[in-house]
Amino acid sequence: MTRPALRVFLPRLSMESPMRLIAFVVAASALTLSACSQGGEAPAASGEPPAAAPILSGVDLSKPVSLIGTEPFWGIQLTGGELVYSGVDRPEQRAPLPPAVIQGTVATFQTRSASGTVFDVTLTSTECSDGMSDRTFPLTALVKVGDETLMGCAASSEALARAGESGPVV
Repeated sequence: MTRPALRVFLPRLSMESPMRLIAFVVAASALTLSACSQGGEAPAASGEPPAAAPILSGVDLSKPVSLIGTEPFWGIQLTGGELVYSGVDRPEQRAPLPPAVIQGTVATFQTRSASGTVFDVTLTSTECSDGMSDRTFPLTALVKVGDETLMGCAASSEALARAGESGPVV
């Protein structure tokens, strides 16, 4: 902007009063910057990194996971904050599902049903075969239901639904 144009917009400011001119420019710059940033500000960071999803052998444990076993036939669904246990000639039992405790290649869950049955679930990052099909699972499951110990395999419920009767469940 040339000086004559500047004098049109700022008739009271003259080159003899440089402090007024500097104050005006600073104020105008601040207003311009604040107008540009309104509405598009990101929320302040909490300083904590986002929590990482609990993943074991490629299985996201924060999403539904299916555990299955044979002899005796049993199944557990870990889903939506709940453990659902069922089996042949066994009543279905439900228990709240706490977050997994992961140590290296092992994840554990401990909970109790409303009827008092204790469930200790241990998932290990080792390939597993259920012994009845030609499928291989990414996790081995050890489950204690009260005084009974059950062995089986586990995978994400989504992967199990997609899997056929043979090959890896991924």
